[in-house]
Amino acid sequence: MQIQTVGILSPGDMGQAIATLLNQHGLKTIAALEERSDRTRQLAAAANIEDVGSLKQLAIESDVVLSVLVPAAAIEAAEKVAQAIGSAGKRILYVDANAIAPQKVRNIAQIIESNGGQFVDASIIGSPPRVPNRTRIYASGKQAIELEQLRDYGLDVRVIGDEIGQASGLKMCYAALTKGLTAIGTELLIAAHRLDLDQELWDEVSSSQPELAKILTRSLPSMTPKAHRWVGEMEEIADTFEALNLTEQIFQGAADVYRLVKETSLGRETPEENNGDRPLPDIITTLSQETL
Repeated sequence: MQIQTVGILSPGDMGQAIATLLNQHGLKTIAALEERSDRTRQLAAAANIEDVGSLKQLAIESDVVLSVLVPAAAIEAAEKVAQAIGSAGKRILYVDANAIAPQKVRNIAQIIESNGGQFVDASIIGSPPRVPNRTRIYASGKQAIELEQLRDYGLDVRVIGDEIGQASGLKMCYAALTKGLTAIGTELLIAAHRLDLDQELWDEVSSSQPELAKILTRSLPSMTPKAHRWVGEMEEIADTFEALNLTEQIFQGAADVYRLVKETSLGRETPEENNGDRPLPDIITTLSQETL
């Protein structure tokens, strides 16, 4: 199959950046924007994503549908697209690139394939691909090799196996480390602030753990507007670990941290509104005051 048109589901921060890159390299991108928010429509317009209206029309016109959503929306979206695939009678490739547990991905694969579609399990590691060499898309499944075509259009796609669940499992393990660490760092820095020990703690971390200090300085400012999405991601990681007979409680706790953050003024900002240069002490002070 020659990929010429990619359906983006949905053009949020990550989806919009992927579409922009594909458009810049000559692929057509489309989205079904009926009943979508003004922000989503604006992001789509900025990326030159064509609005085709309905999911049925998306299925008719797409060679590949790339699902990049919050975890909670993954199954419902797949069910709607599967229905559209069945109505269109077209064997399109559905790529689930959501941060969800492997067992959930396998369920979604059955939904898509039972309606005549083809399925690829994918995971995105890194920030939205606005800067070269910072974003990888890992893929698995028998049709994953088809997705490698997008390497010619700017995306770093890496096939790691032919089993559904491998790519998602990699994402769960990696995000457990990176976003789990950010959650721990957020909570302990708030605790130190409330103990009036924030400067003393930061001096010690900067001295004895300089790499950790750099990671927290970089990760916390960009985390706050994404906290609402990371709640679901931590819950998916918890489900993944529980299915492996490991404790899920660590990541349920991390989800709780992100629930607190998302209710603050910083958590209610969109990525476009977020001030990436906001000093870390100011962020911690705000979070400490607004999560009491």
